Amino acid sequence: MSNKRKIAILGATGSIGLNALRVIRAHSDKLELVGIAGHARIEPLAEIAHELGVRNVAVYSKPETETHEDILKRFPLNTQIEYGAEGLSWLATLDEVDMVLISVVGTLAMQPCIDAIQADKMISLATKEILVMAGSYIMPLAEKHGTPLLPIDSEHNAIFQCLRGESTHEIEKVILTASGGRYFDTPIEELRTVTANEAIKHPNWNMGPKNSIDSSTMANKGLELIEAKWLFDLAPEQLDVVIQRQSIIHSMVQFKDGNLIAQLSPTNMSFAIQNCLLFPERHSPVDPPLDFSQSFSLDFASPDNERFPCLKLAIDSLKTGGGATTAFNAANELAVDAFIQNQIGFLDIPRIIELTLSEIEMTSLDSIDAILNVDRNAREISQTFIQKHAR
Repeated sequence: MSNKRKIAILGATGSIGLNALRVIRAHSDKLELVGIAGHARIEPLAEIAHELGVRNVAVYSKPETETHEDILKRFPLNTQIEYGAEGLSWLATLDEVDMVLISVVGTLAMQPCIDAIQADKMISLATKEILVMAGSYIMPLAEKHGTPLLPIDSEHNAIFQCLRGESTHEIEKVILTASGGRYFDTPIEELRTVTANEAIKHPNWNMGPKNSIDSSTMANKGLELIEAKWLFDLAPEQLDVVIQRQSIIHSMVQFKDGNLIAQLSPTNMSFAIQNCLLFPERHSPVDPPLDFSQSFSLDFASPDNERFPCLKLAIDSLKTGGGATTAFNAANELAVDAFIQNQIGFLDIPRIIELTLSEIEMTSLDSIDAILNVDRNAREISQTFIQKHAR
């Protein structure tokens, strides 16, 4: 890159955002942070702004106890701060921004992503829900604007790297790897007593509560299959999942001639994030790469549908098409939140999803309003079933 690439991060204080900051610090000769957004925590945003000289800030949920003037005092002089959903879209479309890293959780990321595409920004995408809910809308929009969507999820970034220089027409199938989570070999009967505090302790990755629980149910792998379908324009039958316990192989691509390409790196998100932020260039990593002077093993297994019904439900919704994947995402999100709040049990999560999918009316998703309507209806249905299954 001849000039510094100017980055805005939506979700700067989350795990993806914090790893992105490490990459930006390490490559300050090539990357410049010009905008940051967070949900409600002002102090971490102010610390980032002071350290890296950021003057554009968005806060989704303005603290009721502070005035705008009080908040401004905590930031460098001449900082502009905007609030709410409009603030996220403002940040994503600033003239000086070249690339928007989107790691805001859930549907909140949808509109800023659309606005960034229409503003012809490069996008590094970490929010699964955008394509799970609205891939049929987002991908044609990105193609129309010639907007690169660079995937940050380690699995999708792995596929992206495996396909670099390859023709997508030569793909036989894409194989996403999964760790199998915390309960890969726990007797199924014992899963009835699993608590949220236990489920969030992932064996390989340091993730937030929701993603860790999704990993333990393998709902996350279902969401990733749906996302991969849209990112790489694949048919459902071209997608597969294999358990790779060590999480060293992040995904693989098998081509029509039988050859297979895999991407390997340590269980650290900095590698995928750096690949996106510096694309198409490659530079020294911020974390140590794999050390092949140290022995390690690579173990594989097929996922068990009885143990991981969420994965099968996601695959079924992908094959159904229409609003099924939107409904799957909404039901899973609410069920996981109810589990974290101790309202339902661990095994109730797939039950809520299945019941919701059986009740939701599948309609044509020809607009964002139609997509959001399916999402809203699925949440209402899911909430009803959550109340019925409440402890």
